[in-house]
Amino acid sequence: MTRIDFNDLVRQFNRNLYGYAFRILRNQEEAEDAVQDVFIKLWNMGGKIDEYNSIGALAATMTKNICIDLIRKKKHLVQEGYEGMELNWQDNSSPYELMASRESEDILYRIINQLPEIYKEVIKLREIDGLTYEEIAVKTKQNINTLRVNLSRARKMIREEFNKYQYERRGTEEVNRKVL
Repeated sequence: MTRIDFNDLVRQFNRNLYGYAFRILRNQEEAEDAVQDVFIKLWNMGGKIDEYNSIGALAATMTKNICIDLIRKKKHLVQEGYEGMELNWQDNSSPYELMASRESEDILYRIINQLPEIYKEVIKLREIDGLTYEEIAVKTKQNINTLRVNLSRARKMIREEFNKYQYERRGTEEVNRKVL
């Protein structure tokens, strides 16, 4: 790939990739960094880039993966059983957004604690500890298919309970707006 080809590639995909990264990261600087990393990787691929049918699809996939990696790096989990679990995010959220986020986090942990033990364990291992399916299967001595079913059921239970909470919270916010 020549420098001119690369410059054309940057002009063609820069805005779309930035928009995609920003929607995922919700941070201008991080989105810009992610897109820059994508272009660096594309440049380093050199002639191999011609092997792909769609450079746009490749760039979008790379952007998504880099954004996910950035999000994972930002997450720091302090864990003492389920109580005392805390996600430490450094962002520029307003005090209200921080309070709402903390409240949602507390609700999620409460919901997780109320799950049946088998679901609680696999959710903790997968979503909180970040283990792979294979690692969880070894640790819990479950068949991977059974594990996937249990994770799916646990996620569904969490989603349903959390949606009930969100519905109740929206109703309370609407009442408060009418009062004010």
